[in-house]
Amino acid sequence: MDKVSSATLASRIRLHTLKMIHSAKSSHIASCFSVTDILAVLYNDVMNYDSKNPTWEDRDRFILSKGHAAAAVYAVLAEKGFIPIDYLSTYGKNGTKLQGHLSHSVPGVEISTGSLGHGLPIACGMALAAKNDKKNYRIYVVLSDGECDEGSIWEAAMFAGHHQLYNLTVIIDNNKFQACGRTKDILDLEPFAQKWQSFNWNVSECDGHHHQTIKDCIYKTRDSKKLPSVIIAHTIKGKGVSFMEDKLLWHYRSPDEVVFAEAVKELEGAI
Repeated sequence: MDKVSSATLASRIRLHTLKMIHSAKSSHIASCFSVTDILAVLYNDVMNYDSKNPTWEDRDRFILSKGHAAAAVYAVLAEKGFIPIDYLSTYGKNGTKLQGHLSHSVPGVEISTGSLGHGLPIACGMALAAKNDKKNYRIYVVLSDGECDEGSIWEAAMFAGHHQLYNLTVIIDNNKFQACGRTKDILDLEPFAQKWQSFNWNVSECDGHHHQTIKDCIYKTRDSKKLPSVIIAHTIKGKGVSFMEDKLLWHYRSPDEVVFAEAVKELEGAI
């Protein structure tokens, strides 16, 4: 695959995702767009992997705990050579492996996700195994802010802090929405950073769409030799298409032909 900047990769991911969700008449496009820049930085500039050998023992592990943003992950896996780009056209169709929630049957996907709150507990097990085996690979997990309503997240956070899983990095796609409204109105997470700190985590915050800032935050987490790290990435739901940004409407709505054409025009202009 051709080597491009993380910004170009993010634009390609968004365009692929738009086409996939439009063709499948599916949902969660805004959730995909808010996490896209984080994925682009991880896969372009941070993680150690071999797309031709997805089960390489020493690879970094990535878990998308907010599994409803699967389309964006399939897009980056295609761009990085794990699966053919043409395969994206099967997304959401009968018989495909590219299901609407992330499926481990796809090369490069560690676990199936979609039932929220499960990704971090599994990642803790991976991180503990790597630590005990004295392996150098890292585990990266993307959570949604609304997902942090789940009690299993805080059980896992307590476990990771207690066992000093320094090889675990969590990035929270903090787009301030969940399915039915603003997160702060449904179940306010604040003081969010202090909660993680109280569970013995190294905490930082960043602009979740500024690639260099994301990268700097992730690299800084590698300096921690004792604590797990969490990055609260402040993002915008629907980022990349102006009329979708910060709109709850696009959590479930699929773009019709008119909206699709307008969105394609915006995204192609960014490549």
